[in-house]
Amino acid sequence: MTWKNRTNRVRRATVALPAALLTLVCLGAAPGGARAESYAAPPAPPGAYLPPHPVPGPAGVRAPAREFDVTPAREALERLLPRHADQFTLVAAPPDAAASGAADAFAVSGTAGRITVRGSTGATLLTGVGWYLQHVAGADIGWPGDSLDLLPEVLPAVPAPVTRSALVPHRYALNDTDDGYSGPYRSFEEHRRQIDLLALHGINEVFVQVGAEYPYYRALQRFGYSPAELRAWIPAPGHQSWWLLQNLSGFGGPVTERLMAGRAEIGRRIADQLRGLGMTPVLPGYFGTVPPGFATRRPGSTVVAQGDWAGFDRPDWLDPLSPAFGELAAAYYAEQRALFGDSTMYRMSPLHEGGLTGTVDVKAAAGAVQAALHAARPGALWAVLGWQDDPTPELLAGVDTSKLLVLDGLSDRYNRLDRETAWGGAPYAIGTIYNFGGHTTIGANTSVWLDRFAAWRSKPGSALRGIAYLPEATGTNPAGFDLFTDLAWEPGPIDQKAWFERFAARRYGRPDPAAAAAWEELRKGPYSTSSGLWSESHDSLFTARPSLTATGAAHWSPRSLRYPADSVRRALEQLLRVDPALRGSSAYRFDLVDTARQALANHSRVLLPRIRGAYEAKDLARLRELTGRWAAGERMLARITGSDPNFLLGRWLAAARSWGGDRAERDRYEYDARSLLSVWGRRSTSEGGFLHDYANREWAGLIEELYARRWQTYFAGLEEALRTGTAPKETDWHAFEEEWARRTTRHTTRPSGDPYAVATEIAAALRQD
Repeated sequence: MTWKNRTNRVRRATVALPAALLTLVCLGAAPGGARAESYAAPPAPPGAYLPPHPVPGPAGVRAPAREFDVTPAREALERLLPRHADQFTLVAAPPDAAASGAADAFAVSGTAGRITVRGSTGATLLTGVGWYLQHVAGADIGWPGDSLDLLPEVLPAVPAPVTRSALVPHRYALNDTDDGYSGPYRSFEEHRRQIDLLALHGINEVFVQVGAEYPYYRALQRFGYSPAELRAWIPAPGHQSWWLLQNLSGFGGPVTERLMAGRAEIGRRIADQLRGLGMTPVLPGYFGTVPPGFATRRPGSTVVAQGDWAGFDRPDWLDPLSPAFGELAAAYYAEQRALFGDSTMYRMSPLHEGGLTGTVDVKAAAGAVQAALHAARPGALWAVLGWQDDPTPELLAGVDTSKLLVLDGLSDRYNRLDRETAWGGAPYAIGTIYNFGGHTTIGANTSVWLDRFAAWRSKPGSALRGIAYLPEATGTNPAGFDLFTDLAWEPGPIDQKAWFERFAARRYGRPDPAAAAAWEELRKGPYSTSSGLWSESHDSLFTARPSLTATGAAHWSPRSLRYPADSVRRALEQLLRVDPALRGSSAYRFDLVDTARQALANHSRVLLPRIRGAYEAKDLARLRELTGRWAAGERMLARITGSDPNFLLGRWLAAARSWGGDRAERDRYEYDARSLLSVWGRRSTSEGGFLHDYANREWAGLIEELYARRWQTYFAGLEEALRTGTAPKETDWHAFEEEWARRTTRHTTRPSGDPYAVATEIAAALRQD
């Protein structure tokens, strides 16, 4: 598609939308300090969308709501509820609770078939629709799965008008790693679906990473770098999340300009979609990442080598106090504006996971980073990740913290946390990272969420100003997503047991005693894990690199069961008893498949110690019996995951190949996608950095072609060792996994088989063991 065609489509999509749609998080003027040199971006393509500047308002508070075009919300509603959208009237007027502009709010009322939702933004209108579906209609639109097929033809009346106001102004979503682990090669339509779901659940700030490489590529050419140098420096999409975090560069490349321009177009459409709903597109800010050789191109610049990150050479850091920093930051923000428009919120985490400061004054450098942001976007909010020791006291001392929001990635992981003391009263959002690497695991520390959100928000001098939904990959845990986002909207304490009971009822379209019993087992087990060391559940030994002493697949994940395994087995038994009339929904199918998968995965931790015992006893017959049962478990695992579209390797690989312009480029992007799931990076990363299998997941295709083959090779070696009386041969597992990552074998993109029949078979097999 030509620039002309693309930009004409932008005009059609945006020209009718009034400026009030850009009622975002409005902030005050920038503080004084060093000012970046002025920079004029090269002319944008004809007709490119340049949004108006946001209307100034109090820091961290939305401007008073005004009339706005409800068309984007109406279009989203028609996508979400195609059979029932015409029974809703959306009114662009703030309910009384939001009239002061202090909080987003919605009101829901109406008779049967005529439901009225009033809201302060387009997104909040959708949040009101979501509330109605949950609390009145008893239906679920989950992430993933829904129960919409059981909605009556005429929607039920609202018993009494209801108004809800957001308890916190910031409802942030998406980890810096989401684009990598959830799908770096997704289409715009897939991203738009994600936005619709986030709005339905009350989110108002969304990180937009897609296409973030293009402003770097365009700006740095004005500092002496050739296009070829930059295309080799920028990694392929699957690894770009960590490049933006200043952890690595170049892996999986070189990228093409066609790829970057296409991703930037999707990123711009995502940002426009968010603005249309009154949500804030959170864009990556600039804090000093540069390619090799910057100081030779700009003499007088101080550049600090950043050393190693998990076996990768980190990109260099340009000292923000160097004269060239302000100029480069201005160039970057100008290019970003031409491509994506403006925002009022930007993500930056300097020195993430072990960056080196050298002789740089971190306090002054942080002030310079914020000054450069405010020179380009006056008053914009800097969102920084609360992770490990970040943000440091030195960084916080150098900035205006009223223009900062800490996204706390450890809120539900550790104990004895005092965020007001640790961060000097800087505003923060309570967050959760219940998923790492996109693992297919059930559970979360939900009771910790409920206790801490209420306690931290009500404590004297609380600086809690939001929630931050930060799993490393999304779309794996519908219950966790629903409950965490409810924190920001439920006016009273949430009773965990009652919440899960209501969730079970709406998840499958109506109350069912077996569904309620299943979710009660899951609540008591994987959804009631405690804080102290972990925020995620354990992964599967079926996906682990083979060893008789394996205790987990990912090096950085729990090494033992975090809840009683029988809770998931009992939940599976109950799900199989759900009324047959409720089994047709995508929600039921996903939950049944996921629960059966988890029950099998947990059983791997029972089988492996038995296999070890047989080997150490030199009992070859027993070893063969047990390894045969292991292989049978893997075959059942492949069949159950192959019956649902959310567990297919083929979709992941086909998306990657779809971006290639020729065979070589398609193969390159497939390697990028495969390597992330297996070796993660080069040998030094996989072995020395312990990142192999970090993104393990039980997917059909991946199970048979990598995990089962790996274990089969290992068990064959054990058998040979017992037969010959010798030690097992060593296997170069990195070479084994790298060979798999280099493959281009095709895998199905469509589910097959009967999930209920396979889940029944799994339950029976587990009963007999």
